[in-house]
Amino acid sequence: MTPRPRAPIRDRRALRAAVLACAALAAMPARAEPVRAVVELFTSQGCGACRAADPVLRDLARKPGVVALTLPVTYWDYLGWKDTLALRPLTERQRAYARGRGARQVFTPQVVVDGNGFAVGSDRPALDRLIREACQHGGLPVPVRGEMKGDRILVEVGAAPEAKTEIRGDVWLVPVLRSRAIAIQAGENGGRTATYVNVVRGMQRLGHWTGQPISFEVPDAQAHIADADSWVVLLQGAADGRPGRIFGAAKGPGL
Repeated sequence: MTPRPRAPIRDRRALRAAVLACAALAAMPARAEPVRAVVELFTSQGCGACRAADPVLRDLARKPGVVALTLPVTYWDYLGWKDTLALRPLTERQRAYARGRGARQVFTPQVVVDGNGFAVGSDRPALDRLIREACQHGGLPVPVRGEMKGDRILVEVGAAPEAKTEIRGDVWLVPVLRSRAIAIQAGENGGRTATYVNVVRGMQRLGHWTGQPISFEVPDAQAHIADADSWVVLLQGAADGRPGRIFGAAKGPGL
């Protein structure tokens, strides 16, 4: 076999430099993927049907472009087990969504996508369809950014798209508990341990957004309430005091 000629030293050095450059690029941290959809799951520890929705939300929470939130509600507490994570304001949020779409009742598990798409929380095909349709119709059109600056949270909200200069909304800081396992001792899920992710622990209005760029700076402690260990920022429209379409969102550390 005829030996292959070796490349000139100059060419070998150039090749080695290119390989090292590619390796350095691969080692660089990837830029955070913009949030494309916000999924809210209204659920309860006392709801037997909700157990099928929990793994769906856990899977969505691992997707970089999705904000997936668990919102425990209070109205099933009378069934024999009081939800240890439920908050009345979250119950009122779901009821406000229902009033906004003319629905007479609320139920669990229910998902709301971007504030205006609704489905049963365990129906993964329907949920995937809502997310896909939301993205096809522009997704979240307003850039929102949140980052830590020492012991402060810096929130930046961009401008409305030129074609939608009429949209308005409120900016919310949403403290979340990233994961919590609960041993449920009674009720429909008695004897079961449920693991919840990105549990909403409150909602704090930072201010109004008029369609123009705006920024807020808040103490980190403001997001760490009721055992929350991270946060989400939502830019959401409102109509007659009811939550409307979500126009933008950002994730906090660890999400």
